[in-house]
Amino acid sequence: MGLRIYNSLSRELEEFTPLKDGHVSIYSCGPTVYDYIHIGNARTALVTDIIRRYFEYRGYNVKLVQNITDVDDKIIARANANGISPSQLAHANSQAYFDDTQRLGIQPADVHPRATEHIPEMIELIQTLIQKDAAYVVDGSVYYRVNAFKEYGKLSRRKPEDLLAGARVEVDERKEDPRDFDLWKAAKPGEPYWKSPWGNGRPGWHIECSSMAMKHLGETIDIHIGGEDLLFPHHENEIAQSELATGCTFARYWVHIAFLKIDGSRMGKSEKNFIFLRDALDKHPAEVIRHFLISAHYRHPLDYASDSLHTSESAIKRLTNCLQALKKIAETADSTQNQKSSDEDKCLMAAIQTMQTRFAEAMDTDFNTAQAMGTIFSLITQVNKSLMDPTEVSIKTLKKAYNVIRETSQILGIYSMDEKNVEDTFTYLKPLLELLLEIRQDARNKKDWDTSDRIRDRLKQINIEIQDSHDGSTWKLL
Repeated sequence: MGLRIYNSLSRELEEFTPLKDGHVSIYSCGPTVYDYIHIGNARTALVTDIIRRYFEYRGYNVKLVQNITDVDDKIIARANANGISPSQLAHANSQAYFDDTQRLGIQPADVHPRATEHIPEMIELIQTLIQKDAAYVVDGSVYYRVNAFKEYGKLSRRKPEDLLAGARVEVDERKEDPRDFDLWKAAKPGEPYWKSPWGNGRPGWHIECSSMAMKHLGETIDIHIGGEDLLFPHHENEIAQSELATGCTFARYWVHIAFLKIDGSRMGKSEKNFIFLRDALDKHPAEVIRHFLISAHYRHPLDYASDSLHTSESAIKRLTNCLQALKKIAETADSTQNQKSSDEDKCLMAAIQTMQTRFAEAMDTDFNTAQAMGTIFSLITQVNKSLMDPTEVSIKTLKKAYNVIRETSQILGIYSMDEKNVEDTFTYLKPLLELLLEIRQDARNKKDWDTSDRIRDRLKQINIEIQDSHDGSTWKLL
């Protein structure tokens, strides 16, 4: 049996078949950058990261797109409160998002499109909807006509009379139907705006994701990921506008991540009970936080309590100690030592093979990270018993155990790469980094600050910091 995903659209566990053999396209709803992210937000980003890692482990070529919503009512309100422009606030918090997720060990997406960089694509999509009589213009604003899409509600399974419940519905008498939603908002005094065929304004929230997903992944994508709070109305509206515009299925598999709770209540900024990810990372190693966030299946709520991370700390210490012990034996033992197969050796090798099978089964069943971690720690228990008398186990088997535990742990991101491997990697990349510094310096000499800043910011996303001085620029690992 192959990899199966619980599809929120069908409410069933479905076997995954990609649009294109060997390739997976994934769109993940990213942050609205009006503030730092909290560890509840980080759960969605982390699950996305692990899904991508596992597909790559299975040999797929993955293209992951995660957007940045950098124009929004919340951004405008927060910027006004802080006395800065919305673009300044969005830029600062976008960089903070990359800093925080990189510290958590989350790999950058292949593309991080920003809403403000895709206005032409949004206008084009809106024009298509108007031409198809699925949208209408009122006083410079454009609304999507919900009744135009006969399957509206198929994701949320809400009846037409119930569709207003829980939706972000603004009181607007200009709408034909209260359920109709903004595609384009006419400019208001003091707000950022762009030119359009309907007048100055800015895009609505839902049209942003549809436009960016189709721009970078095509009219149909394999997997769409987001928090469960986005299922309605955001994802429902994405489906409606995208599928009516193209006539194609927008996303074939919908994955929704459950909330992180604190003391039984949803963690969120509106509830004012959140913990910023950066504050958590100042107190705990990234592997500990990752272990905690994936200690329950992603579709199950996870409750944060004061002792939650202590349990994860103990687990990560146990994992690290086991791997270090295995590595030390493998590095110091005579390669000809103990090649004779014993009952203990056969028992450990069988445990390794069982673990590999069960780890794959867990991850193939809707990315069950909790069960997958359980298989790793079950093997650790068996290894620790063998290490009480390592002379009964062959070096070959101990090396096998080390490699399997290390590889599967890195798929989940609960064990970092060896420092030596990191040093070797950057020694190999040093000439390329020096070349980038030269290109950046040339840009600075020409006062091309956009190119200079882009190189600096992209390197920082992969934990390489550029330090400028009167004597030139240098780099260091963060």
